[in-house]
Order: sequence, then structure tokens, then C-alpha cells
Amino acid sequence: MTEFKIAVIPGDGIGVEVMEEALKVLSVLEEHEQNFVLHKENFEWSSDYYLERGRMMPEDGLVTLQSYDAILFGAIGDARVPDEITIWELIMPIRKQFQQYVNFRPVKSLPGITSPLSNGDDIDFVIFRENAEGEYSNSGGRMFETQHSEMAIQNTIMTTAGIERIVKAACEYAEKNGKKKVTSATKSNAIIHSMKLWDEHVKRIVKNEYQDLALESIYIDALVAYFVQRPQSFEVVVASNLFGDILSDLGSGIVGGLGLSPSANINPEKQFPSMFEPVHGSAPDIAGKGIANPIAQIWSAALMLDHLGRADLSAKIINAIELVLLEGKIKTADIGGNATTEQMGSAISAKIIEQYAIKENEESKIWT
Repeated sequence: MTEFKIAVIPGDGIGVEVMEEALKVLSVLEEHEQNFVLHKENFEWSSDYYLERGRMMPEDGLVTLQSYDAILFGAIGDARVPDEITIWELIMPIRKQFQQYVNFRPVKSLPGITSPLSNGDDIDFVIFRENAEGEYSNSGGRMFETQHSEMAIQNTIMTTAGIERIVKAACEYAEKNGKKKVTSATKSNAIIHSMKLWDEHVKRIVKNEYQDLALESIYIDALVAYFVQRPQSFEVVVASNLFGDILSDLGSGIVGGLGLSPSANINPEKQFPSMFEPVHGSAPDIAGKGIANPIAQIWSAALMLDHLGRADLSAKIINAIELVLLEGKIKTADIGGNATTEQMGSAISAKIIEQYAIKENEESKIWT
């Protein structure tokens, strides 16, 4: 029996809607897969929770989450609550306290989706974004507020240990998956302290420990242009927190949009639970309309299963997504259709059921 405890945090806006479809897909797997059980518990930690209680999660929220095998997260953000509260009192504490230092984001062309790039049909690379330090730090402050001399300082924090572990994670993924090249995003010509430290350790690690991999180091301003001009040339991209965030949204855009893009916040050592979420936000402009694309959330659930050791079930979900898109009958508005969130989730669930039916039919033929 394979059993996992999953903490579910739908969050705000369309997060609630797309999470429902992801849970539907996971339930289909549970129904059809022998000896596979997910113990899911829902946590209503959201902007509404904050407005009622004055905090985004309980004081012992992290202690509660630590007992779970994984966290499936929807989206967060509401105009009634400042973004720095929703982010820094919910997502950031989970990422940082649980040492989810790898933010893994695949960028892949999907069948039936027309890329904004005319030659974008064979894009397939991944981004390893450093997720626990870097530019997203609460180190800094403001002085002389409301005065003309007001000043603000925001510190970027990069450590040897932090750089080493994200670069090694990227390189190990590359070697395991038969990739030949790792691309490092930098800006050491202008950011001469933190990014030079980044460059030095990236070069040292690849040269000394991963000799079979080629390394290219590209300034971030040129790299964003190359993402558009020659996205097929990339295999594994490793970047700091800010650069990785920007690059992954751009990557989503060149393969069809944020509604298609999953992400994983991973603690590779599994000392803490990892968290899986779509790249997109809470999209308040379409929340409640039932038209959000649930693919990113469903694909995030697939990444979760892969991390938990069920790559076979992850593959079933991804295959179902591709079959639905290839068929082209069900598409949400963001990818050129008029299907609802529920219709897309149901179509993907149906394709998973079809895969089990095909497998059962093949097995029956063997025995007869």
C-alpha cells in the first residue's frame, strides 16, 4: 500500500477553482490504481482567513504542515490584502523554513497549443530557480519615511552553500536526464559582488564535478532575448531567485501562457515537505467565472506524484493533458477555446480513465 498525506491549500481567486479539478484528477487515480491512497486535508488559509483572524495561517501552521508528505498549493492574492502580507506570511515562510531551495519549472511545447513563436513547436527545457535566498530577502529597510530624503535598502543575500546546492541540483538533473548543457543566468558585469560570487561557484562546480556537461553563462538581458530568438537551444537553466522568476514566466509565455505552467518548490533531501503550485496567480479578474485553465494546477499535482516516487502516475496525468490538447475539442479561453474549468478537468480525468481501460484490455488479451 502506497499512502501519502497531502496538505491542500487552495488559497484565493482561481486557486480554489483549479484546485478542485486537480483533486478530481487525483481521485480518479485513487479509484483506478490499486494500493494507492492520498490522505488529503484542506486548509482554508487565504486572504479571507487573514481578514477574519489577522494572519495568513495559524501560529503553529508550519508545525502542522511539517507532518505532511507534500503540499498542494493553489494561488494567493486579493486586492483587500497587501501583497507583501499574502506572500511573506504564507508562501515565503513555507519555502524558506522548509528549505525548498529548488524551484523547478518545466518549459515545454504542448500538442495543440500554438506558440507565439512561429518556430516554437519543439521547446523543451527546465528552469532551476534558487528559491530560498537571493534577491527575495526581507533584509533591508527604509529610513526617513515621508521625507524627501527617504531611502530604501533591499539586500540580496547569496551564500556559497545556497549557490552550491541549486547548481548541483540542476547538474544532477541534467546528467540523469541525458542533457548536455547547463545555462547560468548572471549579471556579474554590473552586479559585481553577489553575481560574481554566483559565477565563481557555478564555474567551479560544473568544472570540477560535472565534466560531461557544457556550461554557458549568459547575462540576463541577453538571455531573455535568446529565450525568444532560440528557445530550442536550452536544456537546463539555473538562475537566482529573481532571475529565475522572470525567466520562468517568460518561458510560460513562449509555450502558450501561464495557465499551462506548473512549478515545484522542492526540498530534495525530503527533510521537509515540498510544495507544488501553478506558476500563475489568483487572477482576480476572472475568479468566479469558471473559465480558468486548470492544466497548470493539474500538472503541478503530477510533479508532486513524481517527487513522491510515483513517476508512473505522474506520466499518466501528463499524457492525459497532452491527449486532451491534441484532440483539441476542449480548450479554455486562454488557449483559444470556450470550455469551462470543470470541462477541462473532466476531460483530463476521462483520458486517465481511458488509459486504465486500454491497459486492462491489453492485460485481458494476454491471459486469453
